Amino acid sequence: MCIGLPMRIVLGGEFTAACERRGETQAVSLALVGPQQVGTHVLVHLGAAVRVLGAEEAQRIDDALDGVAAALQGRAFDHLFADLIDREPQLPDFLAAGRGGHSSGK
Repeated sequence: MCIGLPMRIVLGGEFTAACERRGETQAVSLALVGPQQVGTHVLVHLGAAVRVLGAEEAQRIDDALDGVAAALQGRAFDHLFADLIDREPQLPDFLAAGRGGHSSGK
């Protein structure tokens, strides 16, 4: 399984940036998101920034990744999914819109 990781730009350029996550730095392509300011969070997949993130969203992704690791190790993880505790799961709008019925295409 391939996943994107949130990283923070520490040195920006026009086409690439040095991005940091948990003390490790790597060169990341900015071809899909364009030049970004130092300090910007981006979602990195296979060496390319695929989306610009807000700091809060980047933290939620990091927490979720930590939560999955904790669950696999048999450790407590509920606190890492604080945004999901005590609420009913909801489909994204683009999926919920089709719940009323299926089009037969006729």
